[in-house]
Amino acid sequence: MRSLSAQTNIERGMADAGSSFWGPVTSTIECCEKNYAYSSYIAEFFNTLSNIPSILLALIGLINVLRQRFEKRFSILHISNMILAIGSMLYHATLQHVQQQSDETPMVWEMLLYMYILYSPDWHYRSTMPTFLFLYGAVFAAVHSVARFEIGFKVHYVILCLLCIPRMYKYYIYTQDLSAKRIAKLYVATLLIGSLCWLCDNVFCEEISSWTVNPQGHALWHLFMGFNSYFANTFLMFCRAQQRGWGPKVVHFMGVLPYVKIEKPKTQ
Repeated sequence: MRSLSAQTNIERGMADAGSSFWGPVTSTIECCEKNYAYSSYIAEFFNTLSNIPSILLALIGLINVLRQRFEKRFSILHISNMILAIGSMLYHATLQHVQQQSDETPMVWEMLLYMYILYSPDWHYRSTMPTFLFLYGAVFAAVHSVARFEIGFKVHYVILCLLCIPRMYKYYIYTQDLSAKRIAKLYVATLLIGSLCWLCDNVFCEEISSWTVNPQGHALWHLFMGFNSYFANTFLMFCRAQQRGWGPKVVHFMGVLPYVKIEKPKTQ
């Protein structure tokens, strides 16, 4: 993302207002894509549509969870992925501050949910963790609705991500199944490639804007992060199924997309 000053936002918003459905830009952040280049109803065309694969992948994951009766936490996780992608679509389509919050707030909620799934199996006090995370998410949403803290939000989000890494690594080293390990590696690879696309779009925006073809680095970030979330969810489902003794194995839909197949004991 490329940060813009309030004055720059107003100037660009006024320039686009005449040909746009949503009016002047009120979001605090814009990406390196020309506004309303393809439609007067969609501010950032590629950044909006690039969220569709994330929704489809989350829907596939949700169907698998419901079909095999995984725990509700994974249903909520896939639904949260869809909510985040929809919020991102609304934000990039409108570049309005309210819709920006519909993207950023679910980002934090989703990370809190990942923290619960990662750490709850070894947490001895069942009610304390979900209660704390719920209250934390509610307070954040309330504060974020009235305060605009651009850099602070990014730092906060990165810290939440970093808190998940040690636990993910622990699951990886204790997993013996090579197919599951391969999914974990795909998770890391998509995260690194997607982050590189985001960084290039942010840092080299002025140079990229002068190119004949814009590679749409932020749209690529959406695409890779859609697969990243799917791989993360699939790996965590495998690890949880192992904890519950459900004999998980990795199979592939149409020989391409991996998912977890389980066999629950009849007593369950």
